[in-house]
Amino acid sequence: MIKQNKNKIFVAMSGGVDSSVVAGLMKEQGYDVVGVTMCFNITHPNSSKPSCCGIDGIQDAQRAAQILDIPHYVFNFAKDINEKIIDNFTDEYLNGRTPNPCVQCNQHLKFGSLYDKVRSLGADVLATGHYAKVHYNETAQRFELKKGDDPLKDQSYFLYSMKKDTLPHVWMPIGDLTKTQVRELARKYKLNTADKLESQDICFVPSTGYKKFIEERLGKDIMVPGPFVDENGKVVGEHRGIINYTIGQRDKLGLALGYPVYVYKIDKNTNTIHIGNLARLYSKGLIASQMNYVSLDGPYQDLEVKARIRYNSKEVDAWITSLDNNLARVDFVEPVKSVTPGQSLVLYHDDVVLAGGIIEQAVACSVEEIIRENIGSG
Repeated sequence: MIKQNKNKIFVAMSGGVDSSVVAGLMKEQGYDVVGVTMCFNITHPNSSKPSCCGIDGIQDAQRAAQILDIPHYVFNFAKDINEKIIDNFTDEYLNGRTPNPCVQCNQHLKFGSLYDKVRSLGADVLATGHYAKVHYNETAQRFELKKGDDPLKDQSYFLYSMKKDTLPHVWMPIGDLTKTQVRELARKYKLNTADKLESQDICFVPSTGYKKFIEERLGKDIMVPGPFVDENGKVVGEHRGIINYTIGQRDKLGLALGYPVYVYKIDKNTNTIHIGNLARLYSKGLIASQMNYVSLDGPYQDLEVKARIRYNSKEVDAWITSLDNNLARVDFVEPVKSVTPGQSLVLYHDDVVLAGGIIEQAVACSVEEIIRENIGSG
């Protein structure tokens, strides 16, 4: 956490243990603390998973604020989540892409609508329960976004879209703690959330899954069957609608071809799912849009980085070249599997988040490159 002469701390309290502990830490350190919770009017009466932003979450946040003896307010952002997050989520799947709504939520809601709201109310700082850190680099004389110390909980991947001018006013106090340490602090503060289960990944999607959610939101007519086409252009089966598939998928294709095949391309315009052997999944690079250089001074040419193409993927060696219209080209040192349009590209140097953007397209490997890298076709 950054040490500054700040007094008024607004804590984004979701009703989970992490943000509740942040409020406790800030109170213990003598700050003037206010708890705030975003309400999205989300209800999942038939869901078996807890939601971070539903009625239960709001009630848990209110109870934690009472225990800590701090003011607590609820702000309704139902319009924002529908227009900025859920509409984008459904549109991306309808266009054969795989979105990451948690990235969008941080960009447009937590560090967009909520940040603007609390700043307008006099907040010096918005503190959150993210496992990441904001650090002032004395040498470079700039604020930087960094990974959380716990590699199992690090959430920096989801935060790359933060605006530079928000960094001086954002604290992430548990970025140097483990989950175990956070729960110990929750018990110390006698919080009601000390043993609360983790919330589901996407707060607006119930346990029945995203496909059912989209179908109920837009109607069954969106499930338009179409052809599975192999590498030779031959139709080998019929799919159940493109929202049911993502790049790299092998299971639940409903095909029996006598050899394993994977989804390597989804063509929305022709409603076609392209399948092929494992080698088809590898790319030598990608093009990303909406680039945000959160910890850099600006666009770069041939900058050596570590790249991550999805939250649970490992970092790989790469080079980035900035292009016009806020695009960037990334070239991998070695081919990378399952580059997926709609997912986020995040670039690192050691533990610093340099930049990120939205993957638009993969740059496929040539046959020669596939053979040279000895990827094989298994």
